[in-house]
Amino acid sequence: MVETKPKRTRLTELDALRGIGALCVLVFHYSTRFHELFPQASHVPFSFPGGNYRVLLFFTISGFAIFFTLDRIGTVADFIVNRFARLYPAYLVAMLVTLSIEYLAQATQLLVGPFAILANLTMLQGFAFIPEVDGAYWTLTVEIAFYFCMVSIWKWIGLRHLEPTLVVWLILRWVMQLWPDIVPERVVMLLVLRYTPFFIIGMLAYRIWARQRSWQQQAPYAALALLSIATMETWDVTIVGLVLMVTFAALIRNHLRFLAIRPLVWMGGISYSFYLIHQHVGFVIMLEIARAGYSPWIGFAAAFLVALTLGTLINRLVERPAGEIILRWWKKRRQAPAAIAETAPSG
Repeated sequence: MVETKPKRTRLTELDALRGIGALCVLVFHYSTRFHELFPQASHVPFSFPGGNYRVLLFFTISGFAIFFTLDRIGTVADFIVNRFARLYPAYLVAMLVTLSIEYLAQATQLLVGPFAILANLTMLQGFAFIPEVDGAYWTLTVEIAFYFCMVSIWKWIGLRHLEPTLVVWLILRWVMQLWPDIVPERVVMLLVLRYTPFFIIGMLAYRIWARQRSWQQQAPYAALALLSIATMETWDVTIVGLVLMVTFAALIRNHLRFLAIRPLVWMGGISYSFYLIHQHVGFVIMLEIARAGYSPWIGFAAAFLVALTLGTLINRLVERPAGEIILRWWKKRRQAPAAIAETAPSG
């Protein structure tokens, strides 16, 4: 089958979905999670259960979006630098800001020790089972493991053989379920076996959108992904998997354009920095406002506005410019040997 590029090179609806996911995670953390951690503090009078549902949306988006990187790289080093430029600068600044606010507020329940802080500088703390500076960072461990899996497939197997590889991936997930004692926990983490089907839903959708595969070709693999969820997860997570599958089918058929409104697209654009900064910083603000005797609704609104402001600042002042600087540096470094070879005298 001849591979052709999609008509549109960017889906603004994908940014809108990121924005929706980020807002839903915030509402979950500021309502349900805040009350779980601080039952003595006044809190908004509602709960928003199932916070992991929104995280599963992020994983499905990552499965779709990973090809925007894989399609542009020439080496594994290109991939590593691209992902480092995308993730690390904003992560480092958000972590330092979070720590500073926690220490200034003496939020001892949220603080981690010096060793954990040093480990968090690597972004790899999850693989060593070391506490995160902010609980929201656990998803970064999953994302990094997914990147490892995908660049390995790209390098050693090739994307032409992606779908059969996905079948093997799902079989490994069933092996984990049937014989949990033979699969070490770090292997489970590194192969993202707990979340594989959700990444796969996004990958299958991208391949259709990019006109690399047909709906008929992808249908059996989609059915296997859904079966994996249904046989290993609870009924509600199975429904979430089905909803995600329908959502991404609608996305690539251009049926979600109504979501591409400016506020949601803008929110999706800052969603990574916003996600990194929102949880513990928001908790500190809500705790301080509760101690001052103000309404929890004021605390909720203030925490949201501060997270939105800091997320925007980190995105505009750190995430975007630092990423661009790193990628420009890497491009020049990659071009330098070729330039030297061209100017070298022939023997």
